[in-house]
Amino acid sequence: MEQKETIFTTISRLAQEYNAINLGQGFPNFDPDPRMVNILKELADQKVHQYAPMKGNPKLISRILQLTDHFYQRKLTPENVLITAGATQAIFTAITALVNNGDEVIMFDPAYDCYETPILLQGGVPVRINLTFPQYRIDWEMVEAKLSTKTKMIIVNNPHNPSGATFTESDLDQLENILERYPKLIVLSDEVYEYISFQPHLSCHNREILRKRSVIVSSFGKTLHITGWKIGYMIAEKQLLDQITQVHQYNVFSVNSLCQEAISKFIEIDEVEALSSFFKDKKQLFLSRIQNSKFKILPSGGTYFQLLDYSNISDESDGEFALKLIKEYGLASIPVSGFYKDKSDHKVLRFCFGKDDESLIKASEILCQI
Repeated sequence: MEQKETIFTTISRLAQEYNAINLGQGFPNFDPDPRMVNILKELADQKVHQYAPMKGNPKLISRILQLTDHFYQRKLTPENVLITAGATQAIFTAITALVNNGDEVIMFDPAYDCYETPILLQGGVPVRINLTFPQYRIDWEMVEAKLSTKTKMIIVNNPHNPSGATFTESDLDQLENILERYPKLIVLSDEVYEYISFQPHLSCHNREILRKRSVIVSSFGKTLHITGWKIGYMIAEKQLLDQITQVHQYNVFSVNSLCQEAISKFIEIDEVEALSSFFKDKKQLFLSRIQNSKFKILPSGGTYFQLLDYSNISDESDGEFALKLIKEYGLASIPVSGFYKDKSDHKVLRFCFGKDDESLIKASEILCQI
């Protein structure tokens, strides 16, 4: 399989080379809660440095059960949870465990780049469907046309990276309808931005049929501003999770024991509930300062990403325009065509507003000059 440098790697490298403000990288540039850092420091002197249990630290799993019950009214047992080395490992492991040679997997573009590779490595067939533009909604009629007896999995991402689009009740209805008609079909639901949603998050956790047939992926990295700790988790019914765990045990076996212990001692429901307001303020700061720019602001219901349409400014490709922003203006973003297999170019760039206020203010000043 040919391996190319991802657009994320390219942009980050150029941002560093040109000393640009980097709103391309999809992670915060500010520190996590100092209380959690202090917990980590204190734990470093304790006996928490050997292998954690394969499925995860029991105390952390207990916290996850509490969160899931509180936010989704879904009561689970430890058998339903698997702690992973980040969401990417969770996705890779789930696909490896559940997709076989010749199976078709429906996924939606623009898509994060970690979905396709494990499908191909398993001999599966990615079936890519473009979301509608500029709403970035799923065209369910198109999905119906692509479904077949070979379809093994549908991958959904909600809230959606890069657009910030979020599911409606109708989307959940459509998914349920498909599962009822295709009894072997599985949903892989990437919900790593579930707690960065600017309206009530509609999850696969919310529907009984979806609960039974979905593998739901979450991330403490997004929730607690600790992406470098690489702690994610999966929730699924036991029969699905047992299959995934068989792969997990020969992949990473267990996940960072120190970080799991620190999170288990820190995380509380009120910390998570405050997250959406925190990022809503970040978003408002950024958008309020670019209202008078020439960029068109596209709707975003969740994540810490904001898409800006520059079609009123330039006819250049999004890749060319993103490079110009870095080299001439000192501001990095991600061209959205990089999320499409067919490289669809709608003249849109992705900006991450999960940054400190100083970076957002400086970036907005640059955008208003263009």
